[in-house]
Amino acid sequence: MELKDIPPPLSLYMDGLRNHDLARIEDSFAKDIQFVTPARIMKSNEILSFLAALYRGFPDWTYLNDPPVRTGQGAIGVKWYQGGTHSETLAFPGFPSYPATGKKVQIPAHFFYYLVDNQGLHEIRPDPIPGGAPRGIFEQIGVENPPL
Repeated sequence: MELKDIPPPLSLYMDGLRNHDLARIEDSFAKDIQFVTPARIMKSNEILSFLAALYRGFPDWTYLNDPPVRTGQGAIGVKWYQGGTHSETLAFPGFPSYPATGKKVQIPAHFFYYLVDNQGLHEIRPDPIPGGAPRGIFEQIGVENPPL
């Protein structure tokens, strides 16, 4: 069911992503924010470090989305379309660096689910589809064993 009113923290987060504005993204987070993938759970600082590295490695990274929808589990789903050109070194903290490949990355459109209230975003959970973010980014630039 399409959402008529997007909760302010989610709206702030979405705007922060589109503008590569890490301060806005951080302001959208609740204190207990978690980014949950099948491989790991990231907290606030790790999420921000990941996005900073992504935006350095892919300065033209773009986000488009369908209107947010309410799920039956109380989360809000946003179907994202994202991609960019790997034109700079991709260096996530704690992982090897990957020199620019010049490859264009286009992540398959898929849902990210958000648990949000007036305190902010508590959880971000991408739908674990083949080629989805964040793992698909590594796969498309040729990383054999993606860390995420």
